[in-house]
Amino acid sequence: MDKAELLQLYYTNLDELLEYSSKFVKNEIEFCALINARNGKCSQNCKYCAQSSYYLTNIDSYPLIELEKIKTAALKAKSHHASRFAIVTSGKTPDESDFNKILEMIEEINKIDGLKSCASIGILNEEQAKKLAQSGLTRFHHNINTARSYYPQICTTHSFDDRVNTCKLVKKYGIELCCGVILGMGETVEQRIEMALELAEIQPDSIPINILMPIKHTPFENYFDKIDEENILRTLAIFKITNPNSILRFCGGRMRLSDKNQKKALKSCVEGILTGDYLTTTGKNADEDIKTVQELGFTLKN
Repeated sequence: MDKAELLQLYYTNLDELLEYSSKFVKNEIEFCALINARNGKCSQNCKYCAQSSYYLTNIDSYPLIELEKIKTAALKAKSHHASRFAIVTSGKTPDESDFNKILEMIEEINKIDGLKSCASIGILNEEQAKKLAQSGLTRFHHNINTARSYYPQICTTHSFDDRVNTCKLVKKYGIELCCGVILGMGETVEQRIEMALELAEIQPDSIPINILMPIKHTPFENYFDKIDEENILRTLAIFKITNPNSILRFCGGRMRLSDKNQKKALKSCVEGILTGDYLTTTGKNADEDIKTVQELGFTLKN
Protein backbone atom coordinates (compact mmCIF):
# COMPACT_ATOMS: atom_id res chain seq x y z
CA MET A 1 0.00 0.00 0.00
CA ASP A 2 1.12 3.56 -0.63
CA LYS A 3 0.86 6.49 1.76
CA ALA A 4 -2.58 7.61 0.56
CA GLU A 5 -4.06 4.12 0.90
CA LEU A 6 -2.59 3.67 4.39
CA LEU A 7 -3.89 7.06 5.47
CA GLN A 8 -7.38 6.09 4.33
CA LEU A 9 -7.05 2.79 6.18
CA TYR A 10 -5.88 4.60 9.34
CA TYR A 11 -9.27 6.32 9.63
CA THR A 12 -11.46 3.25 9.06
CA ASN A 13 -13.53 1.75 11.87
CA LEU A 14 -11.10 0.86 14.66
CA ASP A 15 -12.42 -2.65 15.27
CA GLU A 16 -12.24 -3.42 11.55
CA LEU A 17 -8.72 -2.02 11.36
CA LEU A 18 -7.54 -4.16 14.27
CA GLU A 19 -9.24 -7.23 12.80
CA TYR A 20 -7.34 -6.63 9.56
CA SER A 21 -3.98 -6.28 11.32
CA SER A 22 -4.67 -9.39 13.42
CA LYS A 23 -4.35 -11.50 10.27
CA PHE A 24 -0.59 -10.90 10.43
CA VAL A 25 0.05 -11.89 14.06
CA LYS A 26 0.98 -15.26 15.54
CA ASN A 27 -0.33 -16.52 18.87
CA GLU A 28 3.04 -16.26 20.54
CA ILE A 29 4.83 -13.46 22.38
CA GLU A 30 8.57 -12.84 22.57
CA PHE A 31 9.90 -11.46 25.87
CA CYS A 32 13.10 -9.48 26.06
CA ALA A 33 14.78 -7.46 28.80
CA LEU A 34 17.56 -4.90 29.08
CA ILE A 35 20.09 -3.43 31.43
CA ASN A 36 20.99 0.26 31.44
CA ALA A 37 24.73 -0.35 31.36
CA ARG A 38 25.88 3.27 31.08
CA ASN A 39 23.61 6.16 31.98
CA GLY A 40 23.54 9.88 31.27
CA LYS A 41 25.98 12.52 30.01
CA CYS A 42 24.96 12.02 26.38
CA SER A 43 26.30 14.59 23.91
CA GLN A 44 23.14 14.53 21.78
CA ASN A 45 20.18 16.91 22.09
CA CYS A 46 17.25 14.51 21.50
CA LYS A 47 14.35 16.48 22.96
CA TYR A 48 12.64 13.50 24.60
CA CYS A 49 15.63 12.12 26.45
CA ALA A 50 16.45 12.31 30.17
CA GLN A 51 20.05 11.30 29.45
CA SER A 52 20.94 14.29 27.25
CA SER A 53 23.54 16.60 28.77
CA TYR A 54 21.59 19.51 27.25
CA TYR A 55 18.85 19.19 29.90
CA LEU A 56 19.04 19.32 33.70
CA THR A 57 16.97 16.23 34.43
CA ASN A 58 18.96 15.27 37.55
CA ILE A 59 19.24 11.60 36.63
CA ASP A 60 21.83 9.34 38.20
CA SER A 61 24.71 9.26 35.70
CA TYR A 62 27.24 6.44 35.85
CA PRO A 63 29.98 4.86 33.68
CA LEU A 64 29.87 1.37 32.16
CA ILE A 65 28.90 -1.13 34.83
CA GLU A 66 30.88 -4.26 35.65
CA LEU A 67 30.57 -7.57 33.86
CA GLU A 68 29.27 -9.43 36.92
CA LYS A 69 26.26 -7.08 37.12
CA ILE A 70 25.49 -7.82 33.48
CA LYS A 71 25.60 -11.57 34.08
CA THR A 72 23.39 -11.30 37.19
CA ALA A 73 20.81 -9.20 35.35
CA ALA A 74 20.86 -11.53 32.34
CA LEU A 75 20.19 -14.58 34.50
CA LYS A 76 17.34 -12.75 36.23
CA ALA A 77 15.86 -11.87 32.84
CA LYS A 78 16.02 -15.51 31.80
CA SER A 79 14.22 -16.54 35.00
CA HIS A 80 11.41 -14.19 33.93
CA HIS A 81 11.13 -16.01 30.57
CA ALA A 82 13.02 -13.43 28.50
CA SER A 83 14.63 -15.06 25.46
CA ARG A 84 16.69 -11.96 24.65
CA PHE A 85 18.78 -9.66 26.83
CA ALA A 86 20.12 -6.27 25.75
CA ILE A 87 23.06 -4.15 26.87
CA VAL A 88 22.10 -0.49 26.51
CA THR A 89 24.51 2.45 26.83
CA SER A 90 24.04 6.20 26.57
CA GLY A 91 25.94 8.31 24.06
CA LYS A 92 26.07 8.97 20.33
CA THR A 93 28.55 6.18 19.59
CA PRO A 94 30.18 3.36 21.58
CA ASP A 95 32.86 4.82 23.83
CA GLU A 96 36.22 3.57 22.56
CA SER A 97 37.47 2.67 26.04
CA ASP A 98 34.28 0.68 26.72
CA PHE A 99 33.82 -1.09 23.39
CA ASN A 100 36.02 -4.13 24.10
CA LYS A 101 34.31 -4.56 27.47
CA ILE A 102 30.94 -4.53 25.72
CA LEU A 103 32.15 -7.23 23.34
CA GLU A 104 33.12 -9.32 26.36
CA MET A 105 29.67 -8.76 27.90
CA ILE A 106 28.02 -9.98 24.71
CA GLU A 107 30.12 -13.13 24.72
CA GLU A 108 29.12 -13.82 28.35
CA ILE A 109 25.42 -13.41 27.57
CA ASN A 110 25.80 -15.86 24.69
CA LYS A 111 27.10 -18.47 27.15
CA ILE A 112 23.74 -18.48 28.99
CA ASP A 113 21.67 -21.29 27.55
CA GLY A 114 18.38 -20.08 26.07
CA LEU A 115 19.30 -16.38 26.07
CA LYS A 116 20.21 -14.37 22.98
CA SER A 117 22.38 -11.27 23.12
CA CYS A 118 21.18 -7.83 22.02
CA ALA A 119 22.82 -4.42 22.22
CA SER A 120 21.83 -0.78 21.88
CA ILE A 121 25.02 1.26 21.97
CA GLY A 122 24.56 4.06 19.46
CA ILE A 123 25.68 4.95 15.95
CA LEU A 124 28.22 2.48 14.56
CA ASN A 125 31.07 2.59 12.10
CA GLU A 126 31.89 -0.37 9.88
CA GLU A 127 34.67 -1.76 12.06
CA GLN A 128 32.43 -1.71 15.14
CA ALA A 129 29.63 -3.49 13.29
CA LYS A 130 32.08 -6.13 12.12
CA LYS A 131 33.43 -6.73 15.64
CA LEU A 132 29.93 -6.97 17.08
CA ALA A 133 29.12 -9.66 14.52
CA GLN A 134 32.34 -11.51 15.38
CA SER A 135 31.41 -11.40 19.08
CA GLY A 136 28.23 -13.34 18.30
CA LEU A 137 25.75 -10.51 18.83
CA THR A 138 22.39 -11.74 17.59
CA ARG A 139 20.42 -8.47 17.42
CA PHE A 140 21.26 -4.76 17.41
CA HIS A 141 18.76 -2.12 18.47
CA HIS A 142 18.77 1.30 16.82
CA ASN A 143 15.56 3.31 16.40
CA ILE A 144 14.68 5.79 13.68
CA ASN A 145 12.52 7.37 16.45
CA THR A 146 10.29 9.39 14.13
CA ALA A 147 9.64 10.19 10.47
CA ARG A 148 12.42 11.61 8.32
CA SER A 149 10.36 14.77 7.73
CA TYR A 150 10.02 15.37 11.48
CA TYR A 151 13.50 14.36 12.60
CA PRO A 152 14.99 17.89 12.67
CA GLN A 153 12.31 18.78 15.24
CA ILE A 154 13.54 15.96 17.48
CA CYS A 155 17.32 16.15 17.21
CA THR A 156 19.89 18.34 15.44
CA THR A 157 23.18 16.84 16.68
CA HIS A 158 22.92 13.89 14.30
CA SER A 159 20.74 13.10 11.31
CA PHE A 160 18.06 10.62 10.31
CA ASP A 161 20.51 9.22 7.77
CA ASP A 162 23.08 8.60 10.51
CA ARG A 163 20.57 6.24 12.07
CA VAL A 164 19.58 4.56 8.82
CA ASN A 165 23.23 4.02 7.90
CA THR A 166 23.82 2.18 11.19
CA CYS A 167 20.81 -0.02 10.45
CA LYS A 168 22.28 -0.86 7.06
CA LEU A 169 25.67 -1.72 8.57
CA VAL A 170 24.08 -4.04 11.12
CA LYS A 171 22.25 -5.95 8.41
CA LYS A 172 25.35 -6.02 6.20
CA TYR A 173 27.19 -8.04 8.86
CA GLY A 174 24.35 -10.48 9.40
CA ILE A 175 23.12 -9.15 12.75
CA GLU A 176 19.37 -9.03 13.26
CA LEU A 177 17.95 -5.51 13.50
CA CYS A 178 15.59 -4.06 16.08
CA CYS A 179 14.45 -0.63 14.85
CA GLY A 180 11.42 1.33 15.99
CA VAL A 181 9.91 4.63 17.02
CA ILE A 182 8.62 6.86 19.80
CA LEU A 183 5.00 7.92 19.36
CA GLY A 184 3.47 11.07 20.78
CA MET A 185 6.29 13.54 20.16
CA GLY A 186 4.12 15.95 18.20
CA GLU A 187 4.22 14.10 14.88
CA THR A 188 1.18 14.22 12.58
CA VAL A 189 -0.87 11.20 11.52
CA GLU A 190 0.72 11.52 8.09
CA GLN A 191 4.16 11.29 9.69
CA ARG A 192 3.12 8.13 11.54
CA ILE A 193 2.30 6.65 8.14
CA GLU A 194 5.72 7.83 6.92
CA MET A 195 7.37 5.99 9.84
CA ALA A 196 5.57 2.77 8.93
CA LEU A 197 6.73 3.03 5.32
CA GLU A 198 10.29 3.98 6.26
CA LEU A 199 10.48 0.95 8.53
CA ALA A 200 9.12 -1.24 5.73
CA GLU A 201 12.01 -0.05 3.60
CA ILE A 202 14.54 -0.88 6.36
CA GLN A 203 12.88 -4.27 7.08
CA PRO A 204 13.82 -4.75 10.75
CA ASP A 205 13.29 -8.08 12.47
CA SER A 206 11.75 -6.30 15.44
CA ILE A 207 10.00 -2.92 15.74
CA PRO A 208 9.98 -1.55 19.31
CA ILE A 209 7.07 0.79 19.92
CA ASN A 210 7.72 3.43 22.55
CA ILE A 211 5.10 5.95 23.63
CA LEU A 212 6.54 9.18 24.93
CA MET A 213 6.71 9.42 28.70
CA PRO A 214 7.40 13.15 29.08
CA ILE A 215 10.43 13.82 31.28
CA LYS A 216 10.56 16.93 33.44
CA HIS A 217 13.05 19.57 32.26
CA THR A 218 13.21 18.22 28.68
CA PRO A 219 11.64 20.22 25.81
CA PHE A 220 8.85 17.64 25.64
CA GLU A 221 8.00 17.69 29.35
CA ASN A 222 4.40 18.81 28.66
CA TYR A 223 3.71 16.54 25.69
CA PHE A 224 1.16 14.28 27.44
CA ASP A 225 -1.65 15.17 25.03
CA LYS A 226 0.09 14.55 21.70
CA ILE A 227 -1.42 11.09 21.20
CA ASP A 228 -4.35 9.26 22.76
CA GLU A 229 -5.11 5.56 23.19
CA GLU A 230 -7.21 5.23 20.06
CA ASN A 231 -4.50 6.77 17.88
CA ILE A 232 -1.87 4.54 19.47
CA LEU A 233 -3.93 1.49 18.50
CA ARG A 234 -4.52 2.83 15.00
CA THR A 235 -0.80 3.45 14.55
CA LEU A 236 0.10 -0.02 15.80
CA ALA A 237 -2.32 -1.58 13.33
CA ILE A 238 -0.87 0.39 10.42
CA PHE A 239 2.67 -0.54 11.47
CA LYS A 240 1.75 -4.24 11.54
CA ILE A 241 -0.05 -4.15 8.21
CA THR A 242 2.90 -2.35 6.64
CA ASN A 243 5.50 -4.59 8.31
CA PRO A 244 3.85 -8.03 8.50
CA ASN A 245 7.13 -9.93 8.91
CA SER A 246 8.48 -7.79 11.75
CA ILE A 247 7.69 -8.34 15.42
CA LEU A 248 6.02 -5.25 16.89
CA ARG A 249 7.22 -4.91 20.46
CA PHE A 250 5.74 -3.04 23.41
CA CYS A 251 8.49 -0.94 25.02
CA GLY A 252 8.67 2.25 27.05
CA GLY A 253 5.42 4.11 27.73
CA ARG A 254 3.02 1.24 27.06
CA MET A 255 1.39 1.99 30.44
CA ARG A 256 -0.18 4.97 28.72
CA LEU A 257 -2.52 2.32 27.31
CA SER A 258 -5.11 0.80 29.63
CA ASP A 259 -4.76 -2.91 30.41
CA LYS A 260 -7.76 -3.49 28.16
CA ASN A 261 -6.12 -1.73 25.21
CA GLN A 262 -2.75 -3.39 25.86
CA LYS A 263 -4.50 -6.76 25.52
CA LYS A 264 -6.34 -5.56 22.44
CA ALA A 265 -3.01 -4.62 20.87
CA LEU A 266 -1.45 -7.97 21.79
CA LYS A 267 -4.31 -9.77 20.06
CA SER A 268 -4.15 -7.70 16.90
CA CYS A 269 -0.73 -6.06 16.36
CA VAL A 270 1.95 -6.69 18.97
CA GLU A 271 4.02 -9.89 19.27
CA GLY A 272 6.82 -8.84 21.62
CA ILE A 273 7.22 -7.25 25.06
CA LEU A 274 10.18 -5.59 26.70
CA THR A 275 9.56 -6.72 30.27
CA GLY A 276 10.73 -5.07 33.46
CA ASP A 277 12.07 -1.52 33.71
CA TYR A 278 13.33 0.60 30.85
CA LEU A 279 16.19 3.12 30.82
CA THR A 280 15.06 6.00 33.03
CA THR A 281 11.42 5.01 33.53
CA THR A 282 9.81 2.06 35.29
CA GLY A 283 8.10 -0.73 33.41
CA LYS A 284 5.69 -3.54 34.17
CA ASN A 285 6.37 -6.49 36.43
CA ALA A 286 7.37 -9.55 34.40
CA ASP A 287 4.95 -11.74 36.35
CA GLU A 288 2.08 -9.49 35.20
CA ASP A 289 3.18 -9.91 31.60
CA ILE A 290 3.34 -13.68 31.96
CA LYS A 291 -0.18 -13.67 33.42
CA THR A 292 -1.44 -11.56 30.49
CA VAL A 293 0.08 -13.94 27.94
CA GLN A 294 -1.59 -16.88 29.69
CA GLU A 295 -4.96 -15.11 29.85
CA LEU A 296 -4.82 -14.46 26.11
CA GLY A 297 -4.02 -18.13 25.46
CA PHE A 298 -0.70 -17.31 23.80
CA THR A 299 2.62 -19.10 24.14
CA LEU A 300 6.01 -17.61 24.93
CA LYS A 301 8.48 -17.64 22.08
CA ASN A 302 11.85 -19.24 22.87
